[in-house]
Amino acid sequence: MNFDLDKISEMLIEYLPRVAGALLTLIIGFWIIGWLAGYLRKTLEKRNVDPTIRPFLVSIVSVGLKVLVLLSVANQFGIETTSFIAIFGALAFAIGLALQGSLGHFASGVLLLVFKPYKVGDLVEIGGGQTGTVQEIQVFNTILLTLDNKKILVPNGVVTSNVITNISGQGIIGVELTYGIGYNDSIDKAREIILKVGKECPYILDEPKQAVVVAELGDSSVNLATRPFANSENYWATFFYMQEHVKKEFDKGGVSIPFPQMDVHMDKD
Repeated sequence: MNFDLDKISEMLIEYLPRVAGALLTLIIGFWIIGWLAGYLRKTLEKRNVDPTIRPFLVSIVSVGLKVLVLLSVANQFGIETTSFIAIFGALAFAIGLALQGSLGHFASGVLLLVFKPYKVGDLVEIGGGQTGTVQEIQVFNTILLTLDNKKILVPNGVVTSNVITNISGQGIIGVELTYGIGYNDSIDKAREIILKVGKECPYILDEPKQAVVVAELGDSSVNLATRPFANSENYWATFFYMQEHVKKEFDKGGVSIPFPQMDVHMDKD
């Protein structure tokens, strides 16, 4: 095999500076992007930007700048970037048609991050009835953690197409409670017991004041409703405390909690 040293030398002289320049651009460019991403992350932390949004923004900026660096490197080798962008656009369009659902969830994720109907740590009801504490808002899904420690992934598109109920996002929350008593029991005595338990509960706030009202005259019980307010993070603690201690105090005070039953009367011929 014959080698034309002159041609090889010419090629080296022509392309070696380009290769060196491209590698230098790639290394320096990626190093600067890494530094900028770190700086952006620290800036977002200092400004107390929602922890859910930080990685999303940093990732978008980092990927966008890396694409620009790669286009610059391609241009140094004489590749027409306009043609490259056209091919990339056609490819992106084809992928977009194949992933319409995923792109819809992505767009919904962006809307959730922008408008913030809920944030990490909020107790919510989303996706047509899924209830839990928001653990993470991802690009395509919202992750909920239920009371029994189940992890639920709700697609963001499903979230934005349904009613969103932010149960705890306001800081304080009213805990809806209903207690049924017998028709022969004293409403005033039952009300006194419920208020006494509420006053002893360590989670219930003094304001707004707790009240107890007759909500319904049911088939087999008089239903008393109360809505004590607590800090959002104490919702379940308040709920369970009231349920247990009201029952115990009802037992002590002789207040009955009726259950559905049927009296059968038989006529003798």
